[in-house]
Amino acid sequence: MKKYDRLIFVSSSDTAVGPMAEAILQSKFLLEELEITSKGVVVLFPEPINPKAEAVLVSNGLTMKNHMSDPLVREDFEDRTLVIALDESVKQKIQVEFGEEYSLLIPVLNEYVGVREGISNPYGGSLADYGKCFAELEALIAKLVVQLNEEELLC
Repeated sequence: MKKYDRLIFVSSSDTAVGPMAEAILQSKFLLEELEITSKGVVVLFPEPINPKAEAVLVSNGLTMKNHMSDPLVREDFEDRTLVIALDESVKQKIQVEFGEEYSLLIPVLNEYVGVREGISNPYGGSLADYGKCFAELEALIAKLVVQLNEEELLC
């Protein structure tokens, strides 16, 4: 029996880092089918993916051109859903918005895969900054894939 049915990457606005993480993980091989999505903690209305984030994805053979930002809601915290914050500030916003009991359940991606360094925030930066963020995400998600597949083997 598989451990998770759904994985949600949570970023601040769900217009750059979250969609990039979603696209990267969707391109990887997982032993069990997993619904992968991204959400934001500061989403006032649906917005498309940041053009620089999309350009970096396209240059790596991926796309999220139809992505629209979506807010994280209380209903997203289901038993068989793994919610992963993409940085510590997002986890803190989840704690403020939903309460400490929710933030305790949510790992930060780099900590979840046992890496000290987090993801650099490309917001307002150059295309190269978005490229650097993509590379950091790709390295962390490669470790996440191994971890998720090992967890499935243990279930």
